[in-house]
Amino acid sequence: MENIKFSSAGKYTFLISFVLGTLLFLTFLIFRNEFLLLIGFAYVGIAIMVNTIILLYELGVYFSDVSGEKPAGNSALLLLLNIPIASIYFLILFNF
Repeated sequence: MENIKFSSAGKYTFLISFVLGTLLFLTFLIFRNEFLLLIGFAYVGIAIMVNTIILLYELGVYFSDVSGEKPAGNSALLLLLNIPIASIYFLILFNF
């Protein structure tokens, strides 16, 4: 079985968004500080904009790539994985 290849822009954008979002979420759950909640909502807004730009870039590369390998498509799917993760965080947050 071969390894799945990702473009570096998509992979690092996913990792940074996931790690920062998870750290903010866990920090809020531990300290219950409303300021962290405001920072988290601002972060989500910024992350949506950045991830959308990178997603559109990855899709552009994917559709213009004529080679057999298409790591940009894999990266686009990886970026879309942030949506259900953020949704789960919001469900947990609003149920507390």
